Amino acid sequence: MARVACSNLVPALSLLPKKSTSSFPVCRNHSFFTNNSQFTGFFGIANRRFSASSSKISMSLKAGIVGLPNVGKSTLFNAVVENGKAQAANFPFCTIEPNVGIVAVPDSRLNVLSELSKSQRAVPASIEFVDIAGLVKGASQGEGLGNKFLSHIREVDSILQVVRCFDDNDIVHVNGKVDPKSDIDVINLELVFSDLDQIEKRLEKLKKGKARDSQSKLKEEAEKSALERIREALMDGKPARSVALTDFEKDAVKHLCLLTMKPVIYVANVAESELADAGNNPYVKEVMNLAFELQSGLVTISAQVESELTELPFEERNEFLKSLGVSESGLGNLITATYSLLGLRTYFTSGEKESKAWTIHAGMTAPQAAGVIHSDFEKGFIRAETVSYDDFVAAGSLAAAREKGLLRSEGKDYIVQEGDVMLFRFNV
Repeated sequence: MARVACSNLVPALSLLPKKSTSSFPVCRNHSFFTNNSQFTGFFGIANRRFSASSSKISMSLKAGIVGLPNVGKSTLFNAVVENGKAQAANFPFCTIEPNVGIVAVPDSRLNVLSELSKSQRAVPASIEFVDIAGLVKGASQGEGLGNKFLSHIREVDSILQVVRCFDDNDIVHVNGKVDPKSDIDVINLELVFSDLDQIEKRLEKLKKGKARDSQSKLKEEAEKSALERIREALMDGKPARSVALTDFEKDAVKHLCLLTMKPVIYVANVAESELADAGNNPYVKEVMNLAFELQSGLVTISAQVESELTELPFEERNEFLKSLGVSESGLGNLITATYSLLGLRTYFTSGEKESKAWTIHAGMTAPQAAGVIHSDFEKGFIRAETVSYDDFVAAGSLAAAREKGLLRSEGKDYIVQEGDVMLFRFNV
């Protein structure tokens, strides 16, 4: 596979009741983000898949944390994940296996619903962070531990690329100096090269294969056409996600899990002393300009501050942040930015047993939202009794909302709106 100069690269990131007419109470979430002190920005939206779960985790959403060695990647992972720590050390390949941790998605509305419904427990939505070992130049050709970890990136929904934006003589940079653009180019180029290699192999296989029926032939032709256009874009230093594809073409190439098809958030990691005024950090300015150019997200944090926060009692954390000149940590912004990047929202189920947050794509219909809870809910959907979150809170309960005429009946074509609280009626 021929390598090309790609300096202008754009990175892609319970048991069911027996058969009967049933109901299941449901609502959803905001996903915009600001931070009073730390710079945060977003320069594009890409939608990704969702998956349902019947466990305490509302949804299996994965964000892969990547970056060159010693940029603060594993320090950040250690800070954001409470159950389990990665092995952080000043050594390029200290993360030999991808470490995985689950983080609750903060949403104050869940607690309000739980209190109003007198729920026994509140179950938040979650995001799964995957700490993927540091990549180096030549990873797509097997340098360092690259090939193994490029395969791990294929399994995530979005990529959080940690970029070093601080100077520290005690922490060696793998390339000898702090250079955000160079670091970003290295990672992005390796993703491009890996996709190019995969596309070349797939196109070769498509030439040999023979479709069994007309539908399979149409899908193969769509895949071939899409891959040829994606290959051309990659050779020009553009990501797969920059190529305009029809829904049919997207479905045809989905199985390849192309790395540059994934949305990216750049995580500018600054020193503790610069957190309050990160916007004036020249490295951060460089990353901000690149994120804008690459139509990607940007969150500025201090991984060291996040790490120190985990060691403090909860009641002392706000005071510590205030002493640094900031009002809140970067973790909430990181989670919210990920939700925004993926075009996700949250709805709630609320009852005496539990109040629970679930995650859906913006624009999903009521049956699709019900299907996130269980596929049978979508198959047997009848209607959704719906009330806005604000009206639910004002009424005090779903029953009170019904008595006041605030509850409305919505059908299969209803697009779930921000803040909806719903009672699903279905057959199983």
